[in-house]
Amino acid sequence: MQKLIVASNSARRQQLMKDAGFQFEVHVLDVDESLAESIANQAIAEFLAEKKNKAYRAIYKNEVILTSDTVVIANDQILGKPKDEKEAFQMIASMSGKSHEVVSGVCISSADHKVSFSDVTYVQFEDLSPEEISYYIKNYQPYDKAGSYGIQEWLGMVGIQSIQGSFYNVMGLPIHKVYQVLRSEFGISPLD
Repeated sequence: MQKLIVASNSARRQQLMKDAGFQFEVHVLDVDESLAESIANQAIAEFLAEKKNKAYRAIYKNEVILTSDTVVIANDQILGKPKDEKEAFQMIASMSGKSHEVVSGVCISSADHKVSFSDVTYVQFEDLSPEEISYYIKNYQPYDKAGSYGIQEWLGMVGIQSIQGSFYNVMGLPIHKVYQVLRSEFGISPLD
């Protein structure tokens, strides 16, 4: 079986892969994540996953490489990771009482094969009070999360009314699709 590299600094992605039973190594590189302005919001995550994968493929020739990126789209705007408390508050407040999309793009490649895909989850937030938003930010410091929140944390528990799609996609990795692609396309499975 080929060695699997999870090319992500995200503790959540690493945990999801571990919980799904995969054996892997983690390698992290700095990759330029600049975008062309013509890319549609829904295509950004997959574009970035492919860009990251290409950078890793230049170094790791024989391994299977998994790269991923997640974006939050609210009011036709991409919500990245917040710079500070004020920006985190603004992001969460802009989603309060509304629906937004979480799109994760994944690229998996070997020396001679590549598969890329996206997964979309629609998230509906309850109306959140300023006190609830501030409480969450102060206690959970979501500065490493696109859209300023983690679905698995307090705000997800008390503030999400409903989701349509994969819960794990909102955490940052559509693990159900990753499992299927690794198993069927690359022969990598925790069942082996």
